[in-house]
Amino acid sequence: MRVRVFYHDKCFDGACSASLFTRFHRECVDAAAEYEYHGLVHRAGALFDESEFTGDQNAIVDFKYSPSPKITWWFDHHLSAFLTQQDQDHFKACQRDLDCAERKFFDPTYTSCTSFIAHIASSHFGFNLAPVADLVHWANIVDGALYDSPEAAVEMAEPAMKLTLIIESSQDPVFIPRMIPLLTEMPLAEVLAQPFVAPLLQPLLARHEEALALIRSRAEERDGTIFFDITDHPLEGFNKFIPYYLYPQATYSIGLSKSSFRTKVAVGSNPWTKVDPMTMVNLAQICERYGGGGHARVGAISFPPDHEEKARAAAAEIVAELRSKNPAR
Repeated sequence: MRVRVFYHDKCFDGACSASLFTRFHRECVDAAAEYEYHGLVHRAGALFDESEFTGDQNAIVDFKYSPSPKITWWFDHHLSAFLTQQDQDHFKACQRDLDCAERKFFDPTYTSCTSFIAHIASSHFGFNLAPVADLVHWANIVDGALYDSPEAAVEMAEPAMKLTLIIESSQDPVFIPRMIPLLTEMPLAEVLAQPFVAPLLQPLLARHEEALALIRSRAEERDGTIFFDITDHPLEGFNKFIPYYLYPQATYSIGLSKSSFRTKVAVGSNPWTKVDPMTMVNLAQICERYGGGGHARVGAISFPPDHEEKARAAAAEIVAELRSKNPAR
């Protein structure tokens, strides 16, 4: 059996989800299966290419729902998992079919998709979680921003943080697929030490320091909300905790950036804020107005690379809204 695994690209949780799914599928479904990996990114326009669903089984992990009959497995934990109401209705109908319900799973209460897959694999299929416990632990920390402090998130001492930096910055289409199987076969420190991984780290750490200096020079904080625009310095990614490292008293952050395939509005909230969570704005709902999505505390909107002005206008509207709703007032 040939299984194609589609995962959230340039994302630590996405890579971990793909790795955990592979190990679970091999141990509990088909020990002789062969696996291929294909990254998916949030972008303006169609997110899926039906012609790529060519496996005997096709799985999507940590990414939006596709109603395609070619999709065999689906796991996601994002509040905005469905592109349309029709997609959500399709999933609900699927849950009334026993075979489909045992292959497609959704629960936005899980911190990471990796931990969600671990729970389903263990409780529904008898998968042994002990060998992957450390991976699940770090996927939760990274995807849930459960770091002890902004310093821990930005200074990146742990192997998981260094791997996150490498994964989020990779431009090599074969790099993450090559790494994915290793994430459930060896400790993260050993993955980081692999000859095809280790040499990438130091240049990226230097670039991280440059991004830190750039955002420091551009960011402004007012009424509990940080805003910065770095579209004139194209980056494929940057550490999303830098704003709170610079302004630890802030509640929200909006960053406008540009990469090779999109102009992005990143909308986040400070994981270390002392503000009552019940008074905070659901950021996924804000992003959905502009065709984006995410979680209650972090989200994003993708525009085509040449639509900077539309992205800038959306960012300005969101900044104004969040500053007007400053929960710290």
